[in-house]
Amino acid sequence: MTGSMGGSPGSALSRPARLDALLRTRLDAVADPALDRFAEMVRVVLHVPVALVTLVGADRQYFPGACGLGEPWLGRRQTPLSHSFCQHVVTTAEPLIVTDARLDRRVRDNLAIEDLGVVGYAGMPLTDAGGEVLGSLCAIDHAPRTWTDAELSLLAELAASCSDSLRLRISSYRAEFASEHSRLLLSASTALAGTSTVDEVVDTVRDLVTGALDPAYVGFSLLDDAGQLSLASSRLLPNAVAHRWQRYAKLRSTPSALAAGTGLPVLLPDRTAVGERTPDAAATFDEMGWNAAASLPLPGPDGPIGALTFVWKQPHLVDEDEQATLATLAGYVSQTLTRVQLLEDRRTAAATMQKALLTAVPRHESLRMAARYRPAHHEDHVGGDWYDAVSLDEGRLALVIGDVAGHSIDAAAKMSEYRSMLRTLLIDRHEPPSALLRRLEHTGRTLGLDGIATVLLAYLDPTAAGEHVLTWSNAGHPPPSLLTGGEVSLLEGRDPLLGAGRRVSRRNHTRLLPAGATLVLHTDGLVETRTAPIDDGIRRLHQTLLAHAGLEPGELADAILAGSATAGAGEDDVAVLVVTTPG
Repeated sequence: MTGSMGGSPGSALSRPARLDALLRTRLDAVADPALDRFAEMVRVVLHVPVALVTLVGADRQYFPGACGLGEPWLGRRQTPLSHSFCQHVVTTAEPLIVTDARLDRRVRDNLAIEDLGVVGYAGMPLTDAGGEVLGSLCAIDHAPRTWTDAELSLLAELAASCSDSLRLRISSYRAEFASEHSRLLLSASTALAGTSTVDEVVDTVRDLVTGALDPAYVGFSLLDDAGQLSLASSRLLPNAVAHRWQRYAKLRSTPSALAAGTGLPVLLPDRTAVGERTPDAAATFDEMGWNAAASLPLPGPDGPIGALTFVWKQPHLVDEDEQATLATLAGYVSQTLTRVQLLEDRRTAAATMQKALLTAVPRHESLRMAARYRPAHHEDHVGGDWYDAVSLDEGRLALVIGDVAGHSIDAAAKMSEYRSMLRTLLIDRHEPPSALLRRLEHTGRTLGLDGIATVLLAYLDPTAAGEHVLTWSNAGHPPPSLLTGGEVSLLEGRDPLLGAGRRVSRRNHTRLLPAGATLVLHTDGLVETRTAPIDDGIRRLHQTLLAHAGLEPGELADAILAGSATAGAGEDDVAVLVVTTPG
């Protein structure tokens, strides 16, 4: 039936501007009191059994205003286009007057004749302010009807009034739209300021536009120096689609590539426009059920740094106001991404420096050892945790575990200085641990190193009987744990932190380690969380040691990390050093 009038009715029904105007009426297959009254007036003044205010979409018609319609149609308030006379009013932009539908070649095959009893029909166009025909105000008779000029004139006047009502709704929508978009931009400036990763930017923008623009997908594509686009929002897509567009040349014909390559907005109001301007994306649009897109370049100092793309499942015409909103949002996003990249560069530099300093433990002639480092889950937390092991003369092994206060590149830098100074002192000075810690503190203060730190320094010295003597001094660090003969104990004895005061008295402690003993040094991130006391973490550590006694140091270190109280929390960095004496 949709083709019986000639021309291309389907394209007329799907015109983006018309569908956009329909959307802005905010009417659907639900009764609207004002439009029901229009239908009632038509029924009364024209003396017809049925009157409808019909809006025609791309694939259906619906009746926000209806009077006299039988069931089940009144309950449903919509039909497919196979039952639509009103579609002809839309496609011709002219009234449709039918005396006997059963004999009229334009509509004689329409299913509404039998299912809804439509025989006599008179429909007048309902238009928006731009002249787009949205539907019709129609009078229906169940018998043949010769419509008089007076009746048609009256129906046309009522249709004009009904059109005014629809235009008022659209105008109201635009006013609310402008207000909502203003709120969106105000919210965006605040919300984006709190982001520190690309993923957070993606999530923030998606949350911001869900109500105001309601896209099916928000895409972020970032342009690199090689002219390649990387999809930063791939986790929002099915795996196969994400993999397809993970990285590709900006010369490809996609909305994002076109916007990033030209520096101009790319507005694709319907599936036809997508196929014509961005054919490389057509298959993905079909696969995802998308019909429209708008892609905005992300401005940078030397040209676009990528593109911000919105996709809708229904045709969507971006008007000037909406385009201005999207362009402003793209500007905010670009500024935020530039800031995030600077933060990422700082984090990467700090993390690289930190990991470079955490070198592999040395090989020792008799002692076996392993070290592990687990960074915090928070990427902006670069900590000052470190471990060290230095083989000295006569089989002596120096062990260090430390933590500079703070989570920043400054903390990592201070950790580097403390570690380097202590390494130099270990090699140059043959003094007890407490004396070296005092020298470390004095040297740091003299050089202006004012960071607070906890450090434990220990020596392991072999004895003629095959045992080892552990000598240590502890500047405010969590005590080590010792596993011997199926029992675990804490090596207590702590003095104040480094940098906590001047002329601090520091003590040495000793313990004889039998053959086969295991010593575990760690930072507080292993045993301490924000929600549980440190004693719980230590108890859990000791349970792990007992359960995995006999493992090689590397396997034991892995088990310790996996079984720690903070394994899933990731609130702090963790350093672990495991040493086993020969059995």
